Amino acid sequence: MFGTHTVAAFFDQARRALALVWRTNRWLFLGLALATFVAGVLPALAAWIGQRIVDAVLAGMQAHAAQGHAPLWPVLRYVLAEAGVLALLAAAQRALSVQQALLRAQLGQKVNLLILEKAQTLALLQFEDSEFYDKLIRVRRDASTRPLGLVTKCLGLTQNLISLVSFGGLLVHFSPWALAILVVGALPVFFSETHFSGDAFRLFTRRAPETRQQNYIETLLSQEAHIKEVRLFGMAPLLLQRYRENFRRLYAEDKQLTLRRDGWGFALGLLGTVGFYLAYAWVVLDTVNGSTTLGQMTMYLVLFKQGQAAVSSSLSAIGGLYEDGLYLTHLHEYLAQSVPTEAGHLLAGITPGDGLRFEGVGFSYPGAATPALADIDLHLAPGQSLALVGENGSGKTTLIKLLTRLYSPTQGRILLDGSDLQIWDRAVLHRRIGVIFQDYLRYQMTAGENIGVGDVRAFHDVPRWEQAAAQGMAAPFIEALEQGYQTQLGKWFSGGRELSGGQWQKIALSRAYMRRDADILVLDEPTAALDASAEAAVFERFRAHTRGRMSVLISHRFSSVRAAGHIVVLEHGRVLEQGTHAELMARQGRYAALFELQAQGYRAP
Repeated sequence: MFGTHTVAAFFDQARRALALVWRTNRWLFLGLALATFVAGVLPALAAWIGQRIVDAVLAGMQAHAAQGHAPLWPVLRYVLAEAGVLALLAAAQRALSVQQALLRAQLGQKVNLLILEKAQTLALLQFEDSEFYDKLIRVRRDASTRPLGLVTKCLGLTQNLISLVSFGGLLVHFSPWALAILVVGALPVFFSETHFSGDAFRLFTRRAPETRQQNYIETLLSQEAHIKEVRLFGMAPLLLQRYRENFRRLYAEDKQLTLRRDGWGFALGLLGTVGFYLAYAWVVLDTVNGSTTLGQMTMYLVLFKQGQAAVSSSLSAIGGLYEDGLYLTHLHEYLAQSVPTEAGHLLAGITPGDGLRFEGVGFSYPGAATPALADIDLHLAPGQSLALVGENGSGKTTLIKLLTRLYSPTQGRILLDGSDLQIWDRAVLHRRIGVIFQDYLRYQMTAGENIGVGDVRAFHDVPRWEQAAAQGMAAPFIEALEQGYQTQLGKWFSGGRELSGGQWQKIALSRAYMRRDADILVLDEPTAALDASAEAAVFERFRAHTRGRMSVLISHRFSSVRAAGHIVVLEHGRVLEQGTHAELMARQGRYAALFELQAQGYRAP
């Protein structure tokens, strides 16, 4: 643990932490450094003045006994000096406290922003990896405390070292061995703390999945999006029991580590106490023998006591620095993760008007035994509509994620206007695509902002909200709300208004209409929560809106699918059938069988 590599890694982490603080607020950092130096030097100065006070009092008592009076100024000047030193020490300690509090807020914000900004550069597949998600949870959990903890411990260690150097300059006049007693007495506690700090970090790292499961259960039992189903299914007792069992396992590990850590800390701390009292007895006996004055004895005892505390604090800080440094290792590993190369720069395709082409496209999820998509060949020209049909898990949504470049094909290529999607500028590409996923978000924002997210360039454009809401059929109920488009939606914040599932779906549909420049519109189960009349109206408006554009529709309702110009039936990630509704019905294949099966539900028995 204490090899050359570990020491080098420790200093590297400390350097990175200090550089992070410097970038966050250099003036607070300099203020902390100055206050740390002052707070480190003044205790020794106060002890030295204390010695002068005692010796001056004794000299005054002797003068009073011999002459009947004694001058007061020799004593009072030291008293005033000590008062000034202690006032300055209190000011330095208060400055440390204030600046640490200010820096804590700024540094926590800085680190959280680094984590969140990094998350925006990573591939979607990384968020679907449980190991990555555990790493993200770990770095976010301690982002507000660990970096500042490492810095404050570094500064505290520096303060203690400055104090020890100044103490040593005074104690060396008594005996160099006194310094050795202080250091050797504290070393066992240091080794103990460092060992258990490493154990604690490895424990917290290993059980990140269990901690995340605890947080998930808390979410299920406390958030309005889940609580209704949890209660109706009677799941609360089951979830609470699982929560208790998980806590008992975590608590047992914590308890064992805490008892071992504090038990060894207490036992080894006794060695330091023994060393202190040996030095104490040594100074007292030296004073009795006349080799040391009473003032010097007082100063040495104060120095021994404060020195022991400084050594113990320093060594404990080193142990804490080791633990914080291990956390920062994870933070820097997360921030250093490879980012998908963004080579895209294209603003327009080489064959304008060619539309979308899938050429031998395949995609496999990491670790999957079989591909999610294979050998997909499609062409969608401007003005054409495409419907994707298939059972759950057939690859429909995966295909849309490839189209929107959330995933990259593992085989083949996708072309837009004759150019590979991978070389398009991502922002330009996304402006050309309007997508509503089946699992659309219900933002805890105002009604207008919920629509405005469809085009962040017009996020605050009220006329655009109103126009998009009219196209998405959300305008009537939004305008009926007490505050209209300024109504807070959802129940997370004060005054929030909850909507029905169908109303939320119309809000989501309206987002797609916010993108005026989009010539590719994708709807993934866009009417799942709508009634039949609303569904018919939605598709009538959608067809009118998509004239001259490319549209892709995913739906299990064949009444919606049949109007598409081209229908593709997917099965196990491959194209099973494709053609118009009439052509597919004439083949009497899979599509026809599914259509007839669904149609039977609408026929009289």
